[in-house]
Amino acid sequence: MTRVLVTGGSGFIGQHLVSALVARNRQVRVLDLLPPAHLLPEVQYIQGSVLDPDLVNEALRDIGEVYHLAALPGMWLPKKGDFHTINYHGTEAVIKAARKRGIARFLHCSTESILFRASTASHAVCEHGLQSSHDMPGLYTRSKLLAEQLALQAASSGFPLVVGTPTMPIGPHDHNLTPPTAMLRHFLDGRLHLYLDFIVNLVDVRDVAAGLILAMEHGQAGHRYILGSESIPLKRILELITTISGRRHLSIPVSGRMAEMAATMLEFISDHVTRRAPTGTAEGVRIALRAEDLSIEKAQQELGYAPRPVEPALRDTIAYLLGASSKH
Repeated sequence: MTRVLVTGGSGFIGQHLVSALVARNRQVRVLDLLPPAHLLPEVQYIQGSVLDPDLVNEALRDIGEVYHLAALPGMWLPKKGDFHTINYHGTEAVIKAARKRGIARFLHCSTESILFRASTASHAVCEHGLQSSHDMPGLYTRSKLLAEQLALQAASSGFPLVVGTPTMPIGPHDHNLTPPTAMLRHFLDGRLHLYLDFIVNLVDVRDVAAGLILAMEHGQAGHRYILGSESIPLKRILELITTISGRRHLSIPVSGRMAEMAATMLEFISDHVTRRAPTGTAEGVRIALRAEDLSIEKAQQELGYAPRPVEPALRDTIAYLLGASSKH
């Protein structure tokens, strides 16, 4: 039986991926800086960084397949250079060690934040083509773009690597509140919300986990598969949140310029005063302004990927957030 390594296996997507792999009777090893919220007795956990070459090499011992999920997902950090260090150099270290070990199959987990149309003449954003790092809206997306380019370069030179690209995963057990879940919690709390309406592609994290496994098993090396669900306006998401939670809110749309100015101010306060993550970032606003319809057709046709509608995932996420808040 092939043993599987999941880097970042204690994270939001990672823990659901690990559970899905265990349910398929796979032997799983996890490499992560943090232990998971719930240890699975069938899983071997190694605590440490993907930047530690000796530890990465040891974690790859007797491994046949690697899911590389380890990354910094947020868009604000006290030390800005950490994005490039973890997201790019971490990917570089794991791929280098995996190639040296002769790993049979490698999946690199990317992000939809780096996908947008080069021109308004294009149709829905699909799996082909990337812009340059200079086109990216900020440090997070730049680091993820460079990491994906590195991964695809390895694939083009013969390494059996495939790219899985989740959109905005939501669902239960997001203990550290990744950006999509943090956005939903923000809109659950408070009575008045100023919001920038944009196209949102939320997807159940359990569908992402299933999609990553499908990409590993059936994806073509050197290809990217977008793992999302429905692309719908944020305004509609806010209506669903109100309906599901029963909490009434006054939501007022704002312009992109106003949203970016406000986020820039919040970031300045975080950088120089609170040293805590802001409720919004300028990079996040720029990503939202570029957000468009994302096609999952390739993943559906080639992998058999079949995500559920977004409303049940929203219900599960809101139930989890309301349950978590009632415990504090």
